[in-house]
Amino acid sequence: MAQKSKILIIGGTGYIGKFIVEASAKEGHPTFVLVRESTTKHPEKAKLLENFKSLGATLVHGDIYDHESLVKAIKQVDVVISTVGGPSIADQVLLIAAIKEAGNVKVTFVDS
Repeated sequence: MAQKSKILIIGGTGYIGKFIVEASAKEGHPTFVLVRESTTKHPEKAKLLENFKSLGATLVHGDIYDHESLVKAIKQVDVVISTVGGPSIADQVLLIAAIKEAGNVKVTFVDS
């Protein structure tokens, strides 16, 4: 049986991200969720994070705007899934820079 990919999900507590985290964990992938410190203090999001942990996901403290924490998180995985939306979409260039520095993830974009 093939080894499961280690997946980092950015935006995991958002509208779409929470479903991606759940699906990844339920499929048996080692699932990592990038979580800002402020998110852990938000009551609704804290409940969601507890659910992620109960599914076996690993919470990784960091922020898309903190390059060092982002690179450190990316170095732990094989796959990065970004579900950031709204005003943060353009900031994914920061994510691409961190992926390039980490050097261990192949970047693929799918255009529908």
